[in-house]
Amino acid sequence: MAYASKRGRRPAEYASRSAHSQVINDPSVQDFLKECSLPKRAEEVSLDDHAELSFELVADNPIRHVIAIDGGYDEVVVRSEFPSSTMCFFQFGALIFSVEDLESLEEQPFIDPDDMSKLKRIQRLKLALPVRNITFKEESTLTHSVRRAVYEFFRQKMDDERLIDALSWFIFQEYGSGVPDWTLASCPVCGAPNVRLRRSEMTSDSTFSCGKCGGEIYLTDVFRLHEAVDDELGAGGILGYVTTTIEQIILVHLIRLILKTKPALLGQILFIKDGPLAFFGQTANMHRPMRELVKHLLDRHDLHLAGLEKSGPFVDHADEIADKLDPGTVLILDNDYIYRYILPGKADPAHPYGNTTYYSSKLIFKTRAGQVYVVSVPTREVLANPTEKDLKNLPEILTNIEKLRCDMYDNALVPVALANKLVSLANHPSSRILQKFATGAIRGS
Repeated sequence: MAYASKRGRRPAEYASRSAHSQVINDPSVQDFLKECSLPKRAEEVSLDDHAELSFELVADNPIRHVIAIDGGYDEVVVRSEFPSSTMCFFQFGALIFSVEDLESLEEQPFIDPDDMSKLKRIQRLKLALPVRNITFKEESTLTHSVRRAVYEFFRQKMDDERLIDALSWFIFQEYGSGVPDWTLASCPVCGAPNVRLRRSEMTSDSTFSCGKCGGEIYLTDVFRLHEAVDDELGAGGILGYVTTTIEQIILVHLIRLILKTKPALLGQILFIKDGPLAFFGQTANMHRPMRELVKHLLDRHDLHLAGLEKSGPFVDHADEIADKLDPGTVLILDNDYIYRYILPGKADPAHPYGNTTYYSSKLIFKTRAGQVYVVSVPTREVLANPTEKDLKNLPEILTNIEKLRCDMYDNALVPVALANKLVSLANHPSSRILQKFATGAIRGS
């Protein structure tokens, strides 16, 4: 790394303009590159060995309501001079509307603003998270500040119920016979490995005591975010994990509310999450209790849930092969296909794609109107070669995805587009406004 010019008295050190020759002429580098391979181009993709399923619309649509869940965040600089400090602001929303309202809009030559407002019933949750050189509530380190901020966020209410109660219901599987404990990989206070969090020992504030150091452990520490925060380098690496995790815990919270109030309503709702049905990074262990919840719902109730991807390698691949797919067909992606055409590597039947992160299987769906969607649908278990029968309620899910198409953007859905519009934070002017807000509000700024 080169030296920087801090006061302008001396020039900054610039990188060498000829050092690349040492890399190019190195035999080990040359040998390494010869052994590398790239994903196949669209013209190299063959669908002959991967049957496309013809898709028929469901005549008697059981879905009466759609709930879309989305989140967005914006990181802002609170103080630019040394030591620089940054914060991140998150906003999450769960948008709900009835399919009947949407269908009635399609029949109108002009859309009345009052009618459009029916498609914007949304609840928002906000989270402010310290990212670098900021502490919260007299906590001693950035790591503990992040832990405390996430914990306080989960203690707030949504629909008169605390999110942390939904997390307990989820982790300890209180929807069924329950499990007595959860093993935390490490204590966030002393670092002791394999800490048992016993459900019977959880306080009314959803905290535990470490058996080794006696330190306070929050229930939200099960996300293991503290393991990825560096007190010096910051918490920038966890922002994406925080977003997708909270989106899915909001989903759990809504399912819990429905089961408490009117379980029969669950079969009439399509849940749509922006992004795949998976947990990543430090929070990847959450895919196990989520799969247990999915099994319970599919066996004893009913579940219509889909993850819709808007970007990434799977979306790029779907766009590349769109012309190879017939309208009204589904291509279920198995292990061999994923590693042959989308991701570099070799398929291993013993370790299917996403076996440590996903609680779902992926498919590419091309509607009769020509839109192409990458959809993930929950499954009971990890599958290397999923089939149509493994994806319960697939016809109903795809029928409503086709009904919910949005022509404002490429391959968009109405609920996802609306939810994103209502919770996303733009770089301009939102970022600048949030920066001024945070700078003026934080003590000592």
